[in-house]
Amino acid sequence: MRRMYFVPSVAVALAFVVLGGTASAQTAGSWKLNIAKSNYIQGQAPKSTTLLYEVAGEGIKVTVDQIPFDGPAIHYAYTANFDGKDVPVIGNPNADMAARTRVNATTTNLVNKKGGQILSTGTLVDSADGKTLTITTTGKDAAGQKIDSVAVYDKQ
Repeated sequence: MRRMYFVPSVAVALAFVVLGGTASAQTAGSWKLNIAKSNYIQGQAPKSTTLLYEVAGEGIKVTVDQIPFDGPAIHYAYTANFDGKDVPVIGNPNADMAARTRVNATTTNLVNKKGGQILSTGTLVDSADGKTLTITTTGKDAAGQKIDSVAVYDKQ
């Protein structure tokens, strides 16, 4: 009788680990902003942005390198699980905390905060083939300017 319960439990646990790992692995890698396919408010598009996503335990380590349209280069990083809990962000002028929540295998929600206030939210969607990442962001930056963008990244 115990064996009948043990086998399905192991199968469910294994499926959870495999599916969870696949979801994280799908975004893992280097991503480069495709300006031509992206849509920004006039004057807000960066010259370039590269994202590096690395699997980190049950979550993801995010490293961003950006050359803004004007101003100095920006480099920031953080590591987050997909549990909606705030984690510190080091180096981002527009967020000192971030929280990620997994919606499904291809979609993640992101909340960016500065000084305890939500400044922007984003939805990250991986394409079915894993070659494109689309990040839709709304809100404002630390200076109070409106953000409304659709950034399309190509996997490198």
